[in-house]
Amino acid sequence: MKLRTSIFKIAAILIFLSPMTQAEDNDPYLWLEEIESERALNWARERNKESLAVFEADPRYEIFRKKAEDLLQAQDKIPYGSLRRGHVYNFWQDKNHVKGLWRRATLEEYRKKNTTWDILLDVDALAADEKESWVYKGSQCLPPQYEKCMIRLSRGGKDASVYREFDVKTKAFVEGGFLLAEAKSDVAWLDENTLFVATDFGTGTLTQSGYPRVVKRWQRGAPLTQAVAVFEGQENDVAAWSWVSHRPEGKFIFLGRSLTFYESEYWQLKSDGGKEKMPWPKDADLKGIFQGDAILWLRSPWSVGQETFGSGALVAVALEEPRNQLKARLIFAPDERSSIQAATLIKTAVLVSLLKNVRSEIWALSKKTDGSWSRQKWPFPGDGYIEISSAEETEDDVFVSYEYFLTPDRVYWHGPGPNKPEMIKSLPPRFDAKPYRAEQWQATSKDGTKIPYFIIHAKNWKQDGGNPTLLYGYGGFENSETPFYLMTPGNFWLNQGGVYVDANIRGGGEFGPQWHQAAIKENRQRAYDDFIAVAEDLIKRQVTTAPHLGIMGGSNGGLLMGVMLTQRPDLFNAVVAQVPLLDMLRYSKLLAGASWVAEYGDPDIPQERLTLEKYSPYHNLRSNVTYPKAFIHTSTKDDRVHPGHARKMAAKMRALEIPVYYYENIEGGHSAAADLLQRAKRYAMEYVYLLQQLKDGTASDKN
Repeated sequence: MKLRTSIFKIAAILIFLSPMTQAEDNDPYLWLEEIESERALNWARERNKESLAVFEADPRYEIFRKKAEDLLQAQDKIPYGSLRRGHVYNFWQDKNHVKGLWRRATLEEYRKKNTTWDILLDVDALAADEKESWVYKGSQCLPPQYEKCMIRLSRGGKDASVYREFDVKTKAFVEGGFLLAEAKSDVAWLDENTLFVATDFGTGTLTQSGYPRVVKRWQRGAPLTQAVAVFEGQENDVAAWSWVSHRPEGKFIFLGRSLTFYESEYWQLKSDGGKEKMPWPKDADLKGIFQGDAILWLRSPWSVGQETFGSGALVAVALEEPRNQLKARLIFAPDERSSIQAATLIKTAVLVSLLKNVRSEIWALSKKTDGSWSRQKWPFPGDGYIEISSAEETEDDVFVSYEYFLTPDRVYWHGPGPNKPEMIKSLPPRFDAKPYRAEQWQATSKDGTKIPYFIIHAKNWKQDGGNPTLLYGYGGFENSETPFYLMTPGNFWLNQGGVYVDANIRGGGEFGPQWHQAAIKENRQRAYDDFIAVAEDLIKRQVTTAPHLGIMGGSNGGLLMGVMLTQRPDLFNAVVAQVPLLDMLRYSKLLAGASWVAEYGDPDIPQERLTLEKYSPYHNLRSNVTYPKAFIHTSTKDDRVHPGHARKMAAKMRALEIPVYYYENIEGGHSAAADLLQRAKRYAMEYVYLLQQLKDGTASDKN
């Protein structure tokens, strides 16, 4: 999604376009990019039959599927909720409500062990009545009352969604209310009669990434065609959007352009209708407005006056100061082994979620009368992952969630004042964790960088190289791999004698912006070297050997899986690639792919294309190489990562007589599952496959 305001020299373009066109013309599987074509769907259905026949023949499949359904549909799950003016809103799915219920309870009622809920919307009933496979994607409600909401509904789980106005008081969609047709839209409430809307307004209103580039103000009662344009981005942008801060101390309106995945320009919309561009770094993230200050998270160093703030820092910038007299104060600066994962604003404080050597802390930051900031660490037990799961800007009630690999989820409530967090919800254990231990180890990557990883194993294990081991990774887009409760792996992997490993490779956000930026674009190979280093470290420590080592990852992690398959097929005997990117020479032309150019590079730029060619899995398959039998799965309805990536990879592997399992969920979106039943089926397939490859005595057979 790189902004390109200039064009290459004509000669360079002509030299480059010729091989590009030739490469596309020589691709015999382009027809598999036709998402809904009958030919492509029939191909996918045939592959589904072949793969399912193998998995369903294994007696563990049905056991795992039913167990996964029970786990996912259990009545004693934690009903995670969103705080909204004294109420807690929750979306709930179980065996009787597969598509889900949107409901609420008072905060007082929610804190009880057995909560009585008020049902607002039954998505299963709605889907049945309207004969649509609706997937609930969330609600956006108008503060501070939160009674007018825009409900986001997706057909089959796609990112593109329908937005419909809902009245919480009447528990019904508003007749004649705001309604947006299916699109990748963005909405923001200004007041109960006004919305800012960015959507598909017709020809020329979308970016190359497929997101809106025009923002309009829409008044109640007027058709969308009469909405007034207030802001417009460029076609090369990722998207244009609006954001309204409904703070106790006032309302602030911002309009913006996402230039790339990591760069934006912000304009403040004034009461007189004028717009003022904010003089902030393009790669800074606006976290909110707090007592007259814009709270910014910095991806790169920023000098203001005589002071320089480092990358990864959180700063407060006074909004009311003249732009030529910009004032900024440091709020929080993490060290080299820490990173700010989130900044959440409540009525009287800014809450920082800090990751310190991949362990979590919560800090409350308060603004003093002299403009400086104080800080206080909130006390939480254990070494697990802690995050602010819900808070609202008009109150000081906060929900904090906690989990660790062997510790079930908990929800804490932290109220106003200096009180300590109070645990109000906890998940019953889903497997017996007593026989297992979680540890943090580290490997040394090719360039000497130390790469931490978590390993969960039986206490009485033997480091004899014979342990079936599943290594998970992602390594991209600043996303951090953090500890989580191993509900699914605990039941289907640890309990089967397996070892689970989670790698914190570069490209993620575990240690701040530098950790991510070290492995983007021309340096992408570093993320892959890191993952290989962890795999080799597991073998060096005699945890496992290549015949017993499997890997798993999704989306960008699916690309990681494809690279591992093609670069080091000798190192693994199972590869699970979930909704993966795989054709890195065409990714920017498929669905939302253009928005990721800042991460991977632009295949239309010759030098960057050379880098992509070196690791693009689709282009690095070879007929004379022995590969492990991989499992690739995707979703027809994934409108973020094009299913053509997975389809073409599997088709090419079959043509080269490289063994592969392929499964395509006909709906499900980027999560590859539209409901709990589909998710349970996916889990069953994945773990049966892994056990067959890594444990069943056929591991030495590289298929």
